[in-house]
Amino acid sequence: MIEIGDKTPGFTLKNQDGEDVSLSNLAGKWIVLYFYPKDNTSGCTKEAIDFTGLRKDFETAGAVILGVSPDSIERHRAFIEKNALGITLLSDPEKEVLKLYGAWGEKKNYGKVTEGVIRTTFIISPAGTVAALWRNVRVRVKRKSGEVRHAEIVLQKLQELQGS
Repeated sequence: MIEIGDKTPGFTLKNQDGEDVSLSNLAGKWIVLYFYPKDNTSGCTKEAIDFTGLRKDFETAGAVILGVSPDSIERHRAFIEKNALGITLLSDPEKEVLKLYGAWGEKKNYGKVTEGVIRTTFIISPAGTVAALWRNVRVRVKRKSGEVRHAEIVLQKLQELQGS
C-alpha cells in the first residue's frame, strides 16, 4: 500500500483524446491524482465538476489534475463534453494503475461486499513522492457550517504543502 512519503510508481495511460499521459513526463510538477469509480454517476460527476471549478486555483499553484477510472476513452470524452469539464481523465480499463495505487479492492456498499474502485486522491510532489493522500473519499460532506467539498480540501492541503 502506498503511503505518504513513498515514491510514486510510474505509469502511462491514455487520456480522453487517446493520447499517452505518463507520470514521468510530469516530473517536477505538483500532481493531483484522483481515482473514481465511473463517469456520469452522481458522486463522480460532482467530484469532476468540483475539480474543474477549482482548476484555475490548482493551475496557479502549479498543479496538474488527473482523474483515473476504468471507463473507456470514448466514455471519458462524452463525460467531459456533457459536463463541460476542464480536467484530464485517464482510462485504466485493465485496472492496473488502480491496483498499483491501492484504489481497487473490496468495499462495502449497502452491507454487500463487492470489488471495485475505492475513491482515492493523492497529491504528488514535484520530487515524485506522495505528499498527501485520502482513501475512501466522500466527495461532499454536509456539516453544520455548510457543505465541504473534497476538491476544496485537496486545494487547501496543496497550498499548505507549498507554504502559501
